[in-house]
Amino acid sequence: MILSSSKAQLSQQFPGNPEGFTLLPGGAPTSGTIGTHRLVSTHTGLAFAGIFGGISLGILAVWLLVARTRKLKENAASAGTSESSPLLVQYQAPLNLQTYTAKLENDILLCSVCAKLDFYRILLYGIHELEPIPLGSLSSIFEKSYQCSFCRLISLYVRRTRIEEDFPHIDLSEIECGVHTTLCGALRRGPHPPLRYGRRLHITGNGLWQTHPAFRAVGPLLIHLMQEDASKFGRPVDLHGRRVKNTVDVGLVKKWIKLCQENHGDKCRNVWRMDRNLPEFVRVVDVVSMAVIPAPSHRFRHVALSYVWGGNGAEYWTTKDNIAKRSIPGGLNAANLPETITDSISFVRQLGERYIWIDALCIIQDDLQDKIVQLHAMDSVYGLSYFTLIAAGGKTARDPLPGCRPRTRTPQIHIEVVQGLHLFVTPPTHEKALGMSAWITRCWTYQESALSCRRIYFTEQEVYFECRCQVFCENIVAESKADFCSSFLRHSREEYFPFSTDSFWSYKYAVERCTRRNLTVESDIVDALTGVTNALAVAFGLGDPARAFQYGMMLTELHQALLWQHDPLTPRTRRSLAEGSNSSWPSWAWATWCGAVIYMSRSVYRQTRVTGYSSEASVDETLVDAWYIVDHGGGIVPLNVQKVSRVYWIEEEQPPYSSPGRTLDPTAMPLDTHRPLKPGTLIFCTTSSHFAITRRGGELNEESSPADHYGLFNILSATSSPTWVGTVILPLNPAPPSSIEFIVLSRCDGAHGFYDEESIKPYRGCLLHVMAVSENEGLMERVGLGIIHIVAWVASTPDEKVVFLR
Repeated sequence: MILSSSKAQLSQQFPGNPEGFTLLPGGAPTSGTIGTHRLVSTHTGLAFAGIFGGISLGILAVWLLVARTRKLKENAASAGTSESSPLLVQYQAPLNLQTYTAKLENDILLCSVCAKLDFYRILLYGIHELEPIPLGSLSSIFEKSYQCSFCRLISLYVRRTRIEEDFPHIDLSEIECGVHTTLCGALRRGPHPPLRYGRRLHITGNGLWQTHPAFRAVGPLLIHLMQEDASKFGRPVDLHGRRVKNTVDVGLVKKWIKLCQENHGDKCRNVWRMDRNLPEFVRVVDVVSMAVIPAPSHRFRHVALSYVWGGNGAEYWTTKDNIAKRSIPGGLNAANLPETITDSISFVRQLGERYIWIDALCIIQDDLQDKIVQLHAMDSVYGLSYFTLIAAGGKTARDPLPGCRPRTRTPQIHIEVVQGLHLFVTPPTHEKALGMSAWITRCWTYQESALSCRRIYFTEQEVYFECRCQVFCENIVAESKADFCSSFLRHSREEYFPFSTDSFWSYKYAVERCTRRNLTVESDIVDALTGVTNALAVAFGLGDPARAFQYGMMLTELHQALLWQHDPLTPRTRRSLAEGSNSSWPSWAWATWCGAVIYMSRSVYRQTRVTGYSSEASVDETLVDAWYIVDHGGGIVPLNVQKVSRVYWIEEEQPPYSSPGRTLDPTAMPLDTHRPLKPGTLIFCTTSSHFAITRRGGELNEESSPADHYGLFNILSATSSPTWVGTVILPLNPAPPSSIEFIVLSRCDGAHGFYDEESIKPYRGCLLHVMAVSENEGLMERVGLGIIHIVAWVASTPDEKVVFLR
């Protein structure tokens, strides 16, 4: 009673501080750290009669604080922690007996280490990432998880990685864990007082934790506060946890779509397509009449579906035999459709939309001509969709949309009450969740996602919404009218089109991501990117897509498009073409070869091993004046290739490189062969020369890997004392010859580390992009790509040559 009345007196003396104390400046908490709080009693201007009572209460408070702190330090020392560690419970307000009693009851559910943490103040003031609080080894956390609610949260995350089952040799006792905090950001524009920002607990572990693929796959271990506890910190519920139900909250999804539609404007529209409707030859499913119908001629909204077939689906495909029946109301029998499709139709109906495009139903699968026509409209189908449903929670079309119906998912959010606070381990971000899905491994799904302005992802854990401005999900309160915020959720996968305001960068980005994915039919690679290339042609005014792109190559930027490299871990294997194909694809096109494609910067030529990172393959001057290609009818047609010429502030080039001056006449091009030229043959005039090569680092290059299929080779001058004059990347199997022919493509800027600088003077623009080729009966094929110094090239007395590159 004495303490209660004393506390009330202090509260009256010091309004705004419920504990009746102030924090000295030296102990004030700073951003990201917990300060040491020294409590003193202060008062001025009080009546003389209250002085003795105030002094007495101050002495009592200090005595209680000193006694409690001494006891906590003794406990910390016995537990092996530092006396100055912010781990101690000294940050809990010492005179709030109700709070203190509740905390003691809650601490019964914590181990000795976690009981010393003051979670309220940690989440209020934060712990800097450079000063994490130690939690002990991961194995000890596992052992205590049956009795400690906080250790249980950590162990649940680790078990989700399956590291114990998949990597039994890992010694968990060697992973020392710690905890610090990170800011959640804000949904509203600031500035905000520092304490108004929500915080998350970030559990870290030394060494293996940061580098092991099992942990990287599921993302960092972040522990969030539930929305019901936000008021305890005087914060809004923004970016706090929300309980996920067994089925998707359709009203919440509608809210996400409405927020985007009403607040994001042109940022979330395909601006170059706003004045267009779906072509009338495109079919859609009417979910009200249950029929496959031609796209309405009036303005209408449609949804698109992106999913994984997972095998043959002849029993539910639309074919020549059933298209007539399916075109009449009620003709589409849902009983014959797989669950991904039926759930998608049902969900679209629940959202109040009427039309959905589904490839298996809207394309006549046994009609090749219909397939070709429909596939060339993918930029419209996905680019004009109101939103795209992405079924990333299953491996085949026969899997349900998780959460669309009861018993189709089990929420994985586990909540523990720790010191009266409701905490849970955050499920993976949408990027991580998709990274573990079968959907993201399929090549076709790249353009379906990239061309869509709004995406609704169904994953095993929950449903996510993503547009160009925001990311929402079921388990975090993140809804906002703003088109920009600092939310930790707002990290999109950057698969929107166009990726850049530069047409080639958008093309390059799409090629690199698309070729990393898998195809059931290898020859589908070009069709799987046709939607993107069609959209590029429209967005950047490139003209007819069929002329701007062939074999997947961007012909309008051919001087840059030719500079692709194979992923070093991919064997050099040609793609198998469809049955009945009467012509092979050309060697200069990346689509001809299996595996991932990378556009690398010239810095790759400095290394001792080819590494697969993407960067700009720069061209500073085009050195081929005219390009021609053999079309599918056997005719030779000119290409409209953009020219590049940058001015260099350099001394006079000695000797200068001169492009061939001849003008090609397509009707009078000699070729030493009696065979007709195949479609896809490039024809151009350039210079050619032979150089000796040698493997960088020798044949037993210690830095190479057995998995490498490509290596770096030094190009040597043809002088009596060979000099290193350039570098080329070539396949290792079969081993290349000791001398190889090169042809010039373009010029790039010179820098250090590409040649013997003691023998050859560097200057701006001194390098040539060259292609290593093999020649057979007048026809050349691409073997590799490299760079060479201009001085060495001119000194080799190259020949002018009309190249027939097949």
